[in-house]
Amino acid sequence: MTPHPLVEMRDICKRFLDVKAEDHVDLSVYPREIVGLLGENGAGKTTLMKILFGLYQPDSGAILVNGEEVTFHSPLDTIQHGIGMVHQHFNLVDHHSVIENIIIGDKKSSPRGIVDYRGARKRIRELSERYGLEVDPDSEVWQLSVGEKQRVEILKALYRDVKLLILDEPTAVLTPQEVVNLFITLKQLVKHGLSIVFISHKLNEVMEVTDRSVILRRGRRIGEQKTSETTKEKLAAMMVGTDESFVVPKKAVSFQGELLKIDSLTVKNDMGLVAVNNISLTLNKGSTLGIAGVSGNGQRELAEALGGVRRAESGRIIMEGKDITNLPPARLVEAKMARIPEDRFRLGLVMDFNIAENLVMEKHRQPPFSRGIFLSWPKIMESARGLIEKFDIRTPGARTTTHSLSGGNIQKVLLARELSMDPTVVLAAQPTRGLDIGAVSFVHRLMEDERSNGKGILFISEDLDELLAVSDIIAVMYEGEIMGIIPAAEATKEKLGRLMMGIKDSSPAEKTREVSAYAD
Repeated sequence: MTPHPLVEMRDICKRFLDVKAEDHVDLSVYPREIVGLLGENGAGKTTLMKILFGLYQPDSGAILVNGEEVTFHSPLDTIQHGIGMVHQHFNLVDHHSVIENIIIGDKKSSPRGIVDYRGARKRIRELSERYGLEVDPDSEVWQLSVGEKQRVEILKALYRDVKLLILDEPTAVLTPQEVVNLFITLKQLVKHGLSIVFISHKLNEVMEVTDRSVILRRGRRIGEQKTSETTKEKLAAMMVGTDESFVVPKKAVSFQGELLKIDSLTVKNDMGLVAVNNISLTLNKGSTLGIAGVSGNGQRELAEALGGVRRAESGRIIMEGKDITNLPPARLVEAKMARIPEDRFRLGLVMDFNIAENLVMEKHRQPPFSRGIFLSWPKIMESARGLIEKFDIRTPGARTTTHSLSGGNIQKVLLARELSMDPTVVLAAQPTRGLDIGAVSFVHRLMEDERSNGKGILFISEDLDELLAVSDIIAVMYEGEIMGIIPAAEATKEKLGRLMMGIKDSSPAEKTREVSAYAD
């Protein structure tokens, strides 16, 4: 007999102004299963789950839990009905303990106004042991690794007896070993009767951990596939509506010569502590140097120092023989460095500017865009229209406000501006974070075009599959140092994962602190 759904979403509609975010969408989740929720950026995945979690209310449609129609006005309502959600960005208080983070807001932990810490600690340890979520209840959250913080978020949901757990991009900031551990936990949860909605752009992981996947495109449900009866290629085609390949082949190149040299660089973080500790790297023509590492190990500070928005304490940055250490961004533009910052909204673009204004930033004082102190708007608009077409920016026009675009199109605006200036070196920090498979492929193709034309690409990412695909050589950062340097052709996720956890390989090639990123 077919089991009844644990949760049903029937004919869900949601509109934001003129945009249909959800267009008559159905979704059912059955007991003891993992359902993948797939789609491009803007397909409606997150909005649908925010409706299920009580953060948004649908314009029409119905939600049923165990066959009974319910109305959720807030996440508190959903938790009371056994639905929990772990967001991509954790909602934890760093300077509180694990136990304090888990029980905060839970009335059962303090029925008479006094918190029962002994009972809470006992229950947390029981849940940890049952599901393999090892974490010390008395540790402060700031002391934990990213993987351990995620376990705390899952424990928060389990502590409240949820039966359905929504995970939004749960592997985005985990090491390969942490991903393995997470998948073991998810299978344990299902074994003990829970159901899971798994939102991810990583189709390898979807194929590994889900039972079936539901695909959304432009707010509509396109269909679903049993994992055992489908392929990554078929899922990708359903997501984007085309059968084209998303793999970008690397071309053989024969350029020689050094473009960028980082020599004994030390950089501090916002708290005045050393975040980049005496590292040295070399990037050569026609090559991509990948930088791997778990978030928070100095990658952001390295990128900001290279991009002129954070001061280097010591060491030098040499570009084509010229010392560019601590030069402001405007001088780096003159030196032909393109900068794709990790925080595209804060450091990359002005979100309240229109597309044309963002595209001309950094070159608005150059001809033909200005005459003396006056801007030439006809030339600015002409250039913007050309870049919109060349970079396939999906927009009504060049005067569209940037913040109204999807994540993928916002990144295209940034890429169009930086790459249109014919750079020698491209500094790309997390350039595909949060993008769907089509947008990721577009970014990879642009980077490969630059590489094959003799440019140097410094590509920082936390996605090992991505780094293995785009890099010629990969350097791994751990606690601000270079733990190892490996040719991409010899690297594996397991080998890189060990280095990301601070476990050094014994081979001499991986002990070196400097890399010459020559293409083969």
